[in-house]
Amino acid sequence: MPSLDEIARYQTSLSDADVAWLHALVSDWQILADLSFSDLVLWVPDAEAKGMWAAAQIRPTTGPTTLLEDVAGTFVPSERLGPVEKALSGVEVTVDEGDVRLEAVPVRRSGHVVAVIVRRSAMSVPRATSALEGAYDAAARTLVQMIGRGEFPVPGRRSELADSLRVGDGFVRTDVDGRVVYASPNAQSAYRRLGMVGDLVGSHLGELTTGLVDRRPTDRGPLGLFGTDGGGEADLENRSASVMARVIPLRTGEARAGSLVLLRDVTELRLRERELVSKEATIREIHHRVKNNLQTVAALLRLQARRSDLPEARAALEDAERRVASIALVHETLSQSFGDFVDFDEIADGLLRSVIDLGSVGPSPVRATRIGSFGALPGQVATPLAMVITELVQNAATHAFDGSGTVTVAVNRIRDRLRLRISDDGHGLPPGFDTGRSLGLSIVRTLIESELGGSIAFESTGRGTTVAIALEL
Repeated sequence: MPSLDEIARYQTSLSDADVAWLHALVSDWQILADLSFSDLVLWVPDAEAKGMWAAAQIRPTTGPTTLLEDVAGTFVPSERLGPVEKALSGVEVTVDEGDVRLEAVPVRRSGHVVAVIVRRSAMSVPRATSALEGAYDAAARTLVQMIGRGEFPVPGRRSELADSLRVGDGFVRTDVDGRVVYASPNAQSAYRRLGMVGDLVGSHLGELTTGLVDRRPTDRGPLGLFGTDGGGEADLENRSASVMARVIPLRTGEARAGSLVLLRDVTELRLRERELVSKEATIREIHHRVKNNLQTVAALLRLQARRSDLPEARAALEDAERRVASIALVHETLSQSFGDFVDFDEIADGLLRSVIDLGSVGPSPVRATRIGSFGALPGQVATPLAMVITELVQNAATHAFDGSGTVTVAVNRIRDRLRLRISDDGHGLPPGFDTGRSLGLSIVRTLIESELGGSIAFESTGRGTTVAIALEL
């Protein structure tokens, strides 16, 4: 199905400003579809004046559809257009076709008709109209007239709030003085959650809301939102409830005709959001405290190593310090993130710098490089993987070289498959070397196979050693 932009660009002579106006219209026409219980189809004129194109369509959420098949992208020649072509001349046309009523409404911008909206509604058996249906119909007629005069959509920025509110969530109609002339049951319920006693109808909506909600210093307040020059979006909140509100000013020519107000009770949603924010803050604080405790342990191990006279004991304590520090680095990153995932590239680069700085000896230092990207990894994978990299890079920096050398960490990630190769260009493992007798390599194998469920293999030649690791994330 072609988009509105594609049809406008390749099939019409509409200007960029005309297309932007139509985009704003179709972004907000769900309101009209719901108020009028009608399907809406936007028709734009063909560049060669041979007919019109259906550029967009929408179905109502308040009633059944009359369009079982999509018509957007359809071309209709002039001889078959009927009321649609008449509306293009600026006249609103209504015809009945069987069980469907068609109302063709001209869409004006800056005094010129640029498109036509066709409202398609099912013709029902005559019956008494309810107060809600009557209020919906009156508001829909006002919006149709505003579209025909080029006054709707209302200019201004739209937020995500505008797209989330629906007529069925809560509907209020006010008069030119800001008093409520109709309020749907859902709107009444939303205001009662805020603490209203009595009925919305007849009350001044701005004054009533001012007495119910908490005002923040940055707010313009309910009187500004619901006032004579009102319009816009806001969250109405107090200790009891939260209500989303959107105000659309209505006009009849040059005069104001009140406002259409959409409401939704989002009290439970806001409570869940606050709980999630509180939990996330608590988790980050826990990671921060764990990081501090691990850094304290690492500092104690460092002090103990300095006091030891035995080289073997000193080396063991320094190894333990590095292992603890690598875990602390993961928790530090988690404490600064807003989820359970961390950018492991940053962690890996930090580990390479710290391990090489501490582990390389002699006048020609060992260099470490990373090739490829780990991407975002969950915390339960990041912690053991950080220890693995620390152990393997430290072993290479300490034992693989007599002078200078390079350790390369090459990673290849395809979706949830991670392949890691840690290589050095040193003199390789000695003949008959048993990886199981090394504490560090035993830790690495246990972490890879038991903790992460992966596989590990050692490859050694006269030109160096490579450790190949494969994981399924």
